[in-house]
Amino acid sequence: MTDIQIEAQYSTGASRQAIEQALVAAGKDLGHLRPEDLALLEDFHTMGRIATTQLAGLAGITPDDEVLDAGCGIGGTARYVAELSRCHVVAVDLTEEYCETARWLNQLAGLDDRICVRQAPVTDLPFEDATFTLVFSQHVQMNVANKALLYTEARRVLAGGGQLAVWDIVAGEDGEPDFPVPWADRPEYSHLTTSDRLRTAIETAGFEIEQWNDLTDQAATLMQTLLTLPPGPIGLQAFVPDFESKAKNLTAALADGRLRAIQGIARAV
Repeated sequence: MTDIQIEAQYSTGASRQAIEQALVAAGKDLGHLRPEDLALLEDFHTMGRIATTQLAGLAGITPDDEVLDAGCGIGGTARYVAELSRCHVVAVDLTEEYCETARWLNQLAGLDDRICVRQAPVTDLPFEDATFTLVFSQHVQMNVANKALLYTEARRVLAGGGQLAVWDIVAGEDGEPDFPVPWADRPEYSHLTTSDRLRTAIETAGFEIEQWNDLTDQAATLMQTLLTLPPGPIGLQAFVPDFESKAKNLTAALADGRLRAIQGIARAV
């Protein structure tokens, strides 16, 4: 998937406006916004804030960590980590619209002093070697054909002994998912690999796997439950086009095994 394709997949030109309208419709005071007010719309990955919380817990973040949220979207993980652990976070995304929206939300939530947002590809990070102690990578690699380059870059910017925290969708059995899905409107935008090949790509880049958990059943059950609930004014549907169809296709493929959900922690060696 090229940079232009990724931009076309995620940019709408109206993310900030749509999110602002959703927050106002929900009765939120933008002048006194709390980080938790954003929880339902800022985690653009399967299982949302639950997955972010689980992964952060496995990583054991401390205030001394230097964290990179690689492929940050509108910055939900960066804000959660900065608020939870009081550490410094750098958030990177290729889509400038998402970066601008993330900066605005950081300011509204009072976290802009602990989060720096940069526009850049995750396969060519604008940082020196060994800059970070923890890298989050959630639902990013499905848009990246060159897995080796993705994880080599993650290893390069991590200090020795640092951690890579992964939450990703991989290919299962019995064919492709129906499209659109959250990361791809069309099949040519999707670069799924299997769990074993993903693990091998990470290990080959210089990591030792410490946790590798298949949470497909948990993810499918939760997503099925969420689909039965009436949509509120705050949610991913506020800024993600055709979100209902994407969520239904993702959930169906998790439920029947065409997709798997993998949670992992890898140590830089």
